Amino acid sequence: MLHQIPALTSKDREVLEDVEAMRRELQHQVLQTPTKWTAGLRRTLTANAIAGSNTIEGYKVDSVDVEDLIDGEQEVATSEENKAETLAYQHAMTYIQSLHDAPGFTYSVWLLNALHWMLQGHHYPRKLAGQFRRRGVWINEPGAPEEVAYVAPDHDLLPKLMGELVEWANEGDLDAPMLVRAAMVHLNLVNIHPWPDGNGRMSRSLQTLVIARGGTLAPEFSSIESWLGKPKNTWEYYRVLNQVGGREWSPRRDTAPWLRFNLLAYHQQSQSVQHRIDRSNRCWIDLTAYAERHGIDERQITALHDAALAGRVRRARYQRAENLSNQQAVRDVRALTEAGLLEAVGNTKSRFYVPGPDFPAEVLAAVRQPIRLVDPYED
Repeated sequence: MLHQIPALTSKDREVLEDVEAMRRELQHQVLQTPTKWTAGLRRTLTANAIAGSNTIEGYKVDSVDVEDLIDGEQEVATSEENKAETLAYQHAMTYIQSLHDAPGFTYSVWLLNALHWMLQGHHYPRKLAGQFRRRGVWINEPGAPEEVAYVAPDHDLLPKLMGELVEWANEGDLDAPMLVRAAMVHLNLVNIHPWPDGNGRMSRSLQTLVIARGGTLAPEFSSIESWLGKPKNTWEYYRVLNQVGGREWSPRRDTAPWLRFNLLAYHQQSQSVQHRIDRSNRCWIDLTAYAERHGIDERQITALHDAALAGRVRRARYQRAENLSNQQAVRDVRALTEAGLLEAVGNTKSRFYVPGPDFPAEVLAAVRQPIRLVDPYED
């Protein structure tokens, strides 16, 4: 038996309808936005998801550094362990994103084990990867390693439980809203805890895959992992998992608090993504107008846009984004630096560029405007 979908309250349904409406609007807006404008945003959202999920597990890498690692930059100010975990998670996430429209797709135990290998294979053979654990396991209380928060099902039960979970993912409760099914897959996998390590990231990844397979939005816009990685949300994440999961495998417990927590996550993540799209588009428009007034080449706007939104840009990223030769990219970045629009930081190997003293202040002010997220459950 697995954890079951709870009865949705009228408020739950109202929040779910809000989320679905926001997602449809986001889909429409993304389709109407030039591909060049959304390419960087997709990369940023992916990096935020990776950084958020890894942060929950204690691997601290800033989302901008995650973007650099994805781009192949090695001179990133973090440990080799953090780099390895980030790149492994990015490898798994890229595969998950590629599956969103794969024909003939089905969930299987082997798919999940393969994803786990992508995530944890760099630890093999020191740690088992791509296979279910072969002994019992427990989860410690966050911040109190001497206390047991949860005892997972015995390893002998894993084939049956995982077979049941995969069957449900393919055929169970298909009339339930997709976002609800995604939340329940997450809850069941994290509590079954089938692998020696990486269960949290696998559960969050599987939730993202279920949402992406829903087809409303591109996979990069579907994850709630960056929202979960915020400190106050991470604390609440563990609290709700503890409340709903109990001290041991107890699939008859009330799952309503877990569903409500996820609906809140979906809602606020959708708000955040909408804000990012609006901010990014506004930045492109303002920088385009500025470039026209000051004789700046259209392609150079890409470098300025990255510097404004991410706070920095690397020459190599700009070169790839605009499909330039090394000489062209060097010349463009030098021209922007000499104009005071960019400013170099660091030595040649690790150098990046931040907004310079003459970067248009009104553009920076607009992109740095914070957002106040609404809690749909509050009056």
